[in-house]
Amino acid sequence: MTEETPTETLVDERPGWRRQTTIFLTGQTVSLFGSMLVQYAVMWHLTLETKSGGVMALYAVFGFLPQAVISIFGGVWADRLDRKKLIIGADATIAVVTLALAMFMAAGATDLWLIFVAIAIRSAGAGIQMPAVAALLPQIVPADKLMRVNGINGTIQSAMMLVAPAAAAAVYASMSIVAVFYIDVVTAVIGIGLLLMVTVPRLVRSEESKDLGYFDDLVGGVKYIVTHAFVRWILVLYAVVFVLIVAPSFLTPLMIVRTFGEEVWKLTVNELAFSIGMVLGGAAVAAWAGKWNRVRMILISTLVFGVISIGLGLSTNLWVFFAFMFLLGLSVPAFSTPSFTVLQETVEPEMQGRVFGFVGIVMALSMPFGMAVFGPLADTFSVESLLIWAGVALLLVVALALAVPGGRRAMHAANEHATV
Repeated sequence: MTEETPTETLVDERPGWRRQTTIFLTGQTVSLFGSMLVQYAVMWHLTLETKSGGVMALYAVFGFLPQAVISIFGGVWADRLDRKKLIIGADATIAVVTLALAMFMAAGATDLWLIFVAIAIRSAGAGIQMPAVAALLPQIVPADKLMRVNGINGTIQSAMMLVAPAAAAAVYASMSIVAVFYIDVVTAVIGIGLLLMVTVPRLVRSEESKDLGYFDDLVGGVKYIVTHAFVRWILVLYAVVFVLIVAPSFLTPLMIVRTFGEEVWKLTVNELAFSIGMVLGGAAVAAWAGKWNRVRMILISTLVFGVISIGLGLSTNLWVFFAFMFLLGLSVPAFSTPSFTVLQETVEPEMQGRVFGFVGIVMALSMPFGMAVFGPLADTFSVESLLIWAGVALLLVVALALAVPGGRRAMHAANEHATV
């Protein structure tokens, strides 16, 4: 049963939030583990079976584009419907589709279109889940504990980046990709079962919003983002960081191969350095950053991204390069955790689904766009030069954003909402 509570007092006086949050995060972690197994296994399967760059490009399109499209609607659904039921519905749909794919492949059907359809549906499910999960957390977690909880959640997700590839490789090598699909179905069932145990206060919509239709809510969400200086600032910053930092960072394996040699252990250490940095960075944010100024953390970490990108491009020693990759991973939680937290703290509860839906769109589109730019450039210019120029561009963008009057107004609005 859910209890009706005013949006202003959703969680701060709510007992048992630690138990509810623990159950919720445990379920999401189990479900995430299965999803990451599928992600790695499918990528490896397509690579080994086709050895085609075109196929991998299609995999990226089917893996990202549906999430970006559905996030437009998923954000509105997260504000109009029961977020808990929405997450369960998306998880269950993904599980059924994955089970069907496993049964088809076990029966001998190996057509690529089957995999692409399943990947597209899974991506669409992520477009529904992401805004619903981000908007649900503030309903069960007290406002002054959000930073810590988001830090813990980020640390868990980073740890999955270390565990999931090894587990996926073990299952895929010893059994088959079908076994990976079955495991994902089991983890989805466990995640749904745990989520059913979580009691989520009912979100009460304002009297004005109750009379609005679906498209009115969609238009209202767009207007809210366009007119809200702080939310607009965050979304633009996300787009810039994903285009100029996240996308070029995907070229680091190419730089290692070209500059330092083709040994597999070097590529492995590169991934480990980044992932371990993210785990430690998430733990540090969860432990110590609860009372730090959110906006200051976001701004400083963005500047650090630019400096690290330049450092990566200037590295002539492999271990110095790995050290910069570790620092990059260490810095990511200092950007992602406070940016999500400050949105959860400042955006009205009945608008959070739509706002996080647009965050998902920015994240899903910016990285492929960045790769579409930097990928071809890497065949003409060195990766080192691209990393350096991307870092310089990021520093210039931040400096410009702070220099122009519009940027200063956004920062002023942001600091009014920030926790000191």
